[in-house]
Amino acid sequence: MGELDHEQLIRWCSEFAAAVGEAPSVDAASWADTRFADKRFTFWEAPDGTPVSMAGSTSMVGGMIRVDPVYTPAHLRGRGYAGAVTIEVSRAALAAGATEVVLFTDPANTTSNALYQRIGYLPLTDFAGYDFRGVCG
Repeated sequence: MGELDHEQLIRWCSEFAAAVGEAPSVDAASWADTRFADKRFTFWEAPDGTPVSMAGSTSMVGGMIRVDPVYTPAHLRGRGYAGAVTIEVSRAALAAGATEVVLFTDPANTTSNALYQRIGYLPLTDFAGYDFRGVCG
């Protein structure tokens, strides 16, 4: 991945984090390096080579690869780019030997959930996130 790709990745991951309410550290480059350490990212490009969407994937653990994040800038949505890049990353995960390919979604986002089901993902369960702030007492 070249420097321009890395800059695009930092920008889009920052936009994705803001969209889902996740706050990256003030130093975007440091945040990106930490967040990208164990991930691979795939850009989906328009015919002219311009990146229009991206999807990341984790390293395989116990036969499982997680697709994360999937992002398309707002002005490029509705054209099938997120679906295409998600299919590509999912196929690559299976080709790499993954027996399970998973992703997490926002249950309130009916658009992305419908897309993931159309391309073959099935909802399995709901999760809740908790922050540990310290020991009670």
